[in-house]
Amino acid sequence: MTTSELAELIYNDLAEVSAAKHNTLGVPGFKTEMEHLRVAAAQLREVEDKWMGILHDFSAEQWIELCIHLVHTNVFECQLLAYELIWKNKKVLSHLNYEQILELGGVLDNWASVDAYCLMVTGWHWREGTLPDQQILKWLKSKNHWIRRVAVVSTVPLNLKSRGGKGDTKRTLMVCEKVVSDRNDKIVKALSWALRELSKTDKPAVGKFIEKYRKSLHPRVIREVTLKLTTGRKNG
Repeated sequence: MTTSELAELIYNDLAEVSAAKHNTLGVPGFKTEMEHLRVAAAQLREVEDKWMGILHDFSAEQWIELCIHLVHTNVFECQLLAYELIWKNKKVLSHLNYEQILELGGVLDNWASVDAYCLMVTGWHWREGTLPDQQILKWLKSKNHWIRRVAVVSTVPLNLKSRGGKGDTKRTLMVCEKVVSDRNDKIVKALSWALRELSKTDKPAVGKFIEKYRKSLHPRVIREVTLKLTTGRKNG
């Protein structure tokens, strides 16, 4: 069976469990240019488990080919499924090369796709050295706010323990410094997230960052990060 045929079967499985009134991951008004089947997270996991079982003897190369194909179907749920399949199989994740990582980006026009791509693919490979700093800095220069968000959210796995992060103050703040004056809502929220995550491993550095850039930072970033530093919570 060809990769294209497998992807079509996976698409059919996702379409069968779609729910017309489902708000993607609980967010009303979700929008994307991709085809959106409206599959709930629980059903997405069921399809994922099914195909991981069916294709258990696939090589890393075969998994990567399939996942790239799923991303390029331009179906939102196929894209998310591809990222999940890669993340669940660390041999496949570690086998990705630079060009394949970029190819897996596909359409990045919504928070769910961007954050999944960063948490499951780009952040891990930036930490491991497959993605160079230059690529992150290139994304930061994009006029597309979703691509800039990729750069900022990619810092999260550098510091998030559940994603293997152990703390990387230098690279995290390198990125954060580039977006202190960015007022796009997607970037403001990503910056707050990046700093709050770093505060778990380097609280003093984050405190100094807030003070240094207080006049330039969005009030939301100052409020959320300061609260995290003082109470350990994002919201009061």
